[in-house]
Amino acid sequence: MKNVLVIEDDPSISELIEIHLKDLNSNIIKCYDGRDGLKLATENNYDLIVLDIMLPNVDGLQICKEVRKKENYTPILMLTAKSEEIDKVIGFEVGADDYLTKPFGIREFIARVKAIFRRTEALKKEIDNKSDITIGDLVIEISKRRVLLKGERLELTPKEFDLLLLLASHPGKTYTREQLLNLLWGYQYSGYEHTVNSHINRLRSKIEQDLSNPNYILTSWGVGYRFNDVENFQNN
Repeated sequence: MKNVLVIEDDPSISELIEIHLKDLNSNIIKCYDGRDGLKLATENNYDLIVLDIMLPNVDGLQICKEVRKKENYTPILMLTAKSEEIDKVIGFEVGADDYLTKPFGIREFIARVKAIFRRTEALKKEIDNKSDITIGDLVIEISKRRVLLKGERLELTPKEFDLLLLLASHPGKTYTREQLLNLLWGYQYSGYEHTVNSHINRLRSKIEQDLSNPNYILTSWGVGYRFNDVENFQNN
């Protein structure tokens, strides 16, 4: 059974979420206040946190930020009444795994939750079967979910780490935006490819010395992205 924390100040939405998540064999803990939600999110373990952005006392973005500060990588699905792209960007920057704008269809919500559960299980298996990756000055410590560049630890969001790990695990292989969306977010919806682009851009800003001439994550023009293969990397 999955343990899911739902931090949502609208009782009708919270109850609707609870009804449908119970159908997924989930145990639901509900909270309607940001301050209480922050305490629950940082002091207990969950398989998923469903988090509204607009909350009384402490907003969802701050809760997400505090959870990640504690190196807690529980998947976070954010809900908001706002639809502006800037809100989504901020949500991803503080460590959200996925994002839904209200009003949303319950089928899409359940599809996102199922995708998160599938991806979480797949990542656990990948971590168990992989050793650390070192390419150039970049070291990916998989079991610790930690990345070092020239010996200095980088602050990556969970999704940025997953993206880097996927690309670095298959150097030279080009992934389309649609493939990355499906592999990392677990769903395929047209119009969401910009999510991949924004994550690539933020990841590059953290690992590349020269953004105009990236050395780790390369663009396959007209197709997608690939990680520099070791042979070419050593020749740079």
